[in-house]
Amino acid sequence: METPALGTVLEQDRGHLPFALIHGEALVAAAAWALGEAGVTPVDTGTTWAALVAAGEPVVLHDPLCPMTPPDFIAACVEEAAEKDCVVVGVRPVTDTVKVVEDGLVGETLDRGRLVAVVSPVVLPPAVVAALDGLPTTDFAALVAELRRRHPVELVDAPPAARRVGSEEDVRVLEALTRA
Repeated sequence: METPALGTVLEQDRGHLPFALIHGEALVAAAAWALGEAGVTPVDTGTTWAALVAAGEPVVLHDPLCPMTPPDFIAACVEEAAEKDCVVVGVRPVTDTVKVVEDGLVGETLDRGRLVAVVSPVVLPPAVVAALDGLPTTDFAALVAELRRRHPVELVDAPPAARRVGSEEDVRVLEALTRA
Protein backbone atom coordinates (compact mmCIF):
# COMPACT_ATOMS: atom_id res chain seq x y z
CA MET A 1 0.00 0.00 0.00
CA GLU A 2 1.37 3.37 -0.98
CA THR A 3 -1.08 5.64 0.85
CA PRO A 4 -0.38 5.86 4.58
CA ALA A 5 -3.48 5.17 6.66
CA LEU A 6 -4.50 4.72 10.26
CA GLY A 7 -6.85 1.95 11.32
CA THR A 8 -8.68 0.37 14.17
CA VAL A 9 -10.63 -2.80 14.86
CA LEU A 10 -14.00 -1.85 16.37
CA GLU A 11 -14.86 -4.56 18.86
CA GLN A 12 -17.31 -2.44 20.88
CA ASP A 13 -20.99 -3.40 20.85
CA ARG A 14 -20.31 -6.85 19.38
CA GLY A 15 -20.68 -9.01 22.46
CA HIS A 16 -18.30 -11.92 23.05
CA LEU A 17 -18.05 -13.10 19.42
CA PRO A 18 -14.91 -11.04 18.56
CA PHE A 19 -13.05 -13.28 21.01
CA ALA A 20 -14.13 -16.57 19.40
CA LEU A 21 -11.32 -18.49 17.73
CA ILE A 22 -10.71 -18.87 14.01
CA HIS A 23 -7.65 -20.84 12.90
CA GLY A 24 -6.59 -20.84 16.58
CA GLU A 25 -6.68 -17.05 17.02
CA ALA A 26 -9.31 -14.60 18.29
CA LEU A 27 -11.33 -12.93 15.54
CA VAL A 28 -10.21 -9.54 16.85
CA ALA A 29 -6.55 -10.58 16.55
CA ALA A 30 -7.04 -11.91 12.99
CA ALA A 31 -8.67 -8.60 12.02
CA ALA A 32 -5.82 -6.58 13.57
CA TRP A 33 -3.23 -8.66 11.72
CA ALA A 34 -5.06 -8.07 8.44
CA LEU A 35 -4.82 -4.32 9.01
CA GLY A 36 -1.10 -4.61 9.72
CA GLU A 37 -0.48 -6.79 6.66
CA ALA A 38 -2.36 -4.21 4.57
CA GLY A 39 0.16 -1.57 5.67
CA VAL A 40 -2.32 0.26 7.91
CA THR A 41 -0.87 1.81 11.08
CA PRO A 42 -2.93 0.64 14.06
CA VAL A 43 -4.43 3.09 16.54
CA ASP A 44 -6.13 2.02 19.73
CA THR A 45 -9.60 2.98 20.85
CA GLY A 46 -8.10 5.54 23.26
CA THR A 47 -6.84 7.67 20.35
CA THR A 48 -8.84 10.89 20.21
CA TRP A 49 -10.78 11.87 17.10
CA ALA A 50 -8.82 15.15 17.09
CA ALA A 51 -5.58 13.16 16.76
CA LEU A 52 -7.03 11.26 13.77
CA VAL A 53 -8.04 14.55 12.15
CA ALA A 54 -4.59 16.04 12.80
CA ALA A 55 -2.87 13.05 11.16
CA GLY A 56 -4.52 13.91 7.84
CA GLU A 57 -4.60 10.26 6.74
CA PRO A 58 -7.43 7.95 5.72
CA VAL A 59 -8.92 6.04 8.65
CA VAL A 60 -9.73 2.35 8.18
CA LEU A 61 -12.47 0.85 10.32
CA HIS A 62 -12.33 -2.93 10.51
CA ASP A 63 -15.05 -5.11 12.00
CA PRO A 64 -13.70 -8.10 13.96
CA LEU A 65 -16.79 -9.96 12.76
CA CYS A 66 -15.17 -9.85 9.28
CA PRO A 67 -11.85 -11.23 10.55
CA MET A 68 -10.59 -12.84 7.35
CA THR A 69 -10.94 -9.79 5.09
CA PRO A 70 -7.85 -10.10 2.86
CA PRO A 71 -5.14 -7.50 3.46
CA ASP A 72 -4.81 -6.78 -0.27
CA PHE A 73 -8.53 -5.93 -0.39
CA ILE A 74 -8.14 -3.56 2.57
CA ALA A 75 -5.14 -1.90 0.88
CA ALA A 76 -7.06 -1.52 -2.40
CA CYS A 77 -9.95 0.14 -0.53
CA VAL A 78 -7.52 2.61 1.09
CA GLU A 79 -6.07 3.49 -2.32
CA GLU A 80 -9.55 3.98 -3.80
CA ALA A 81 -10.65 6.20 -0.89
CA ALA A 82 -7.53 8.34 -1.28
CA GLU A 83 -7.78 8.51 -5.08
CA LYS A 84 -11.51 9.31 -5.23
CA ASP A 85 -11.70 11.28 -1.93
CA CYS A 86 -14.78 9.31 -0.91
CA VAL A 87 -15.79 6.80 1.73
CA VAL A 88 -15.11 3.25 0.50
CA VAL A 89 -17.13 0.36 1.93
CA GLY A 90 -16.69 -3.38 1.43
CA VAL A 91 -20.00 -5.11 0.66
CA ARG A 92 -21.22 -8.65 -0.04
CA PRO A 93 -24.35 -9.78 -1.88
CA VAL A 94 -27.44 -10.57 0.17
CA THR A 95 -28.46 -14.22 -0.25
CA ASP A 96 -31.33 -14.43 2.24
CA THR A 97 -34.93 -13.72 1.33
CA VAL A 98 -35.87 -10.29 2.67
CA LYS A 99 -39.50 -9.37 3.33
CA VAL A 100 -41.13 -6.01 4.04
CA VAL A 101 -43.00 -5.85 7.36
CA GLU A 102 -45.66 -3.16 7.81
CA ASP A 103 -47.85 -2.82 10.87
CA GLY A 104 -46.75 -6.26 12.03
CA LEU A 105 -47.76 -7.96 8.77
CA VAL A 106 -45.32 -9.67 6.41
CA GLY A 107 -45.55 -8.15 2.95
CA GLU A 108 -43.72 -8.22 -0.34
CA THR A 109 -40.34 -9.81 -0.99
CA LEU A 110 -37.55 -7.35 -1.77
CA ASP A 111 -35.33 -7.89 -4.82
CA ARG A 112 -32.12 -9.03 -3.14
CA GLY A 113 -30.22 -8.13 -6.31
CA ARG A 114 -30.62 -4.53 -5.19
CA LEU A 115 -29.39 -5.21 -1.63
CA VAL A 116 -25.91 -5.54 -0.16
CA ALA A 117 -24.53 -6.47 3.25
CA VAL A 118 -21.93 -4.11 4.68
CA VAL A 119 -18.70 -5.88 5.64
CA SER A 120 -15.14 -4.61 6.18
CA PRO A 121 -13.50 -2.27 5.68
CA VAL A 122 -15.07 1.16 5.89
CA VAL A 123 -12.39 3.64 4.81
CA LEU A 124 -12.85 7.31 5.60
CA PRO A 125 -10.76 9.74 3.54
CA PRO A 126 -9.10 12.62 5.46
CA ALA A 127 -11.79 15.15 4.42
CA VAL A 128 -14.54 12.96 5.89
CA VAL A 129 -12.53 12.34 9.07
CA ALA A 130 -12.16 16.12 9.44
CA ALA A 131 -15.88 16.71 8.80
CA LEU A 132 -16.95 14.36 11.60
CA ASP A 133 -16.84 15.03 15.35
CA GLY A 134 -16.28 11.30 15.88
CA LEU A 135 -17.95 8.09 14.84
CA PRO A 136 -21.73 8.46 15.14
CA THR A 137 -22.03 4.68 15.70
CA THR A 138 -19.95 1.50 15.70
CA ASP A 139 -22.68 -0.39 13.81
CA PHE A 140 -21.22 -0.55 10.28
CA ALA A 141 -24.57 -0.67 8.43
CA ALA A 142 -25.94 2.30 10.41
CA LEU A 143 -22.61 4.14 9.99
CA VAL A 144 -22.66 3.71 6.22
CA ALA A 145 -26.30 4.86 6.06
CA GLU A 146 -25.37 7.97 8.05
CA LEU A 147 -22.27 8.68 5.94
CA ARG A 148 -24.27 8.34 2.69
CA ARG A 149 -26.49 11.22 3.81
CA ARG A 150 -23.55 13.64 3.87
CA HIS A 151 -20.64 12.24 1.87
CA PRO A 152 -19.91 10.36 -1.36
CA VAL A 153 -19.73 6.62 -0.64
CA GLU A 154 -18.36 3.97 -2.99
CA LEU A 155 -19.54 0.39 -2.42
CA VAL A 156 -16.92 -2.19 -3.42
CA ASP A 157 -17.60 -5.90 -3.86
CA ALA A 158 -15.65 -7.72 -1.16
CA PRO A 159 -14.27 -11.24 -1.62
CA PRO A 160 -16.07 -14.17 0.06
CA ALA A 161 -13.42 -14.32 2.82
CA ALA A 162 -14.60 -10.88 3.97
CA ARG A 163 -18.02 -12.21 4.97
CA ARG A 164 -19.40 -11.15 8.33
CA VAL A 165 -20.04 -13.75 11.01
CA GLY A 166 -22.93 -13.59 13.43
CA SER A 167 -22.53 -16.81 15.40
CA GLU A 168 -20.04 -19.51 16.35
CA GLU A 169 -21.50 -21.62 13.51
CA ASP A 170 -20.72 -18.81 11.04
CA VAL A 171 -17.15 -18.74 12.38
CA ARG A 172 -16.78 -22.48 11.62
CA VAL A 173 -18.07 -21.92 8.06
CA LEU A 174 -15.65 -19.00 7.52
CA GLU A 175 -12.82 -21.08 8.97
CA ALA A 176 -13.54 -23.85 6.46
CA LEU A 177 -13.80 -21.32 3.63
CA THR A 178 -10.41 -19.77 4.50
CA ARG A 179 -8.45 -22.88 5.37
CA ALA A 180 -5.03 -22.74 3.71
